[in-house]
Amino acid sequence: MTAARRGCFITLEGGEGVGKSTQAQLLAGRLREAGQRTVTTREPGGSPRAEALRRVILSGAAAPFGPSGEAILFSAARIDHIDQKIAPALADGEWVVCDRFADSTRAYQGAAGKLDKSLIDSLERVALGDMRPDLTLILDMPVEKSLARAQARRDVGDPDRFEKENRDFHETLRQAFVQIAAAEPQRCILIDADRPSEEVAKAIWASVRQRLGRRLPSVGRRS
Repeated sequence: MTAARRGCFITLEGGEGVGKSTQAQLLAGRLREAGQRTVTTREPGGSPRAEALRRVILSGAAAPFGPSGEAILFSAARIDHIDQKIAPALADGEWVVCDRFADSTRAYQGAAGKLDKSLIDSLERVALGDMRPDLTLILDMPVEKSLARAQARRDVGDPDRFEKENRDFHETLRQAFVQIAAAEPQRCILIDADRPSEEVAKAIWASVRQRLGRRLPSVGRRS
């Protein structure tokens, strides 16, 4: 029996309310239609222990530890997520579509939280090892619109730890993600998310086909 070919790892990044979760599900559905076994997941979270840390972080209980403490908790969650879900799925030939990954730590705790880059780099070496996305889709939208969408999506309940930050924080996030895309064009594609969801989904699918189409089943290359 031959070993399964390693799957592809796709991450979606961006600020609050830009549509990452919706587009991750739409992309996974399109990949499955193309004949590709696909797993969806998210960060923080994705595995039982990482989901427990997600609740701590997003509740704001970790905020008193500052950006460095939050970054360490995110990294701990990421280690478990990779070990328990991402790495096994990729090794089995499945594609993984993840709503947020390490770039979010760079943007939220690094740029917005003003953590030293050397600390972020060290945490990545420990948490990621050689795990890197094959493709990162960074969804971009003006802050006023993304925050309005995040509030409308929430309906009831209080905003989470990061949604309640001020506009300057979210503008810093937006610029950090744009800079990440510019710094790593071989891995990242910046997607204009300020348009109807269907148009964003088409742009994402075109990007995936362009970058990873040769790895898709033949039906995926024709669709």
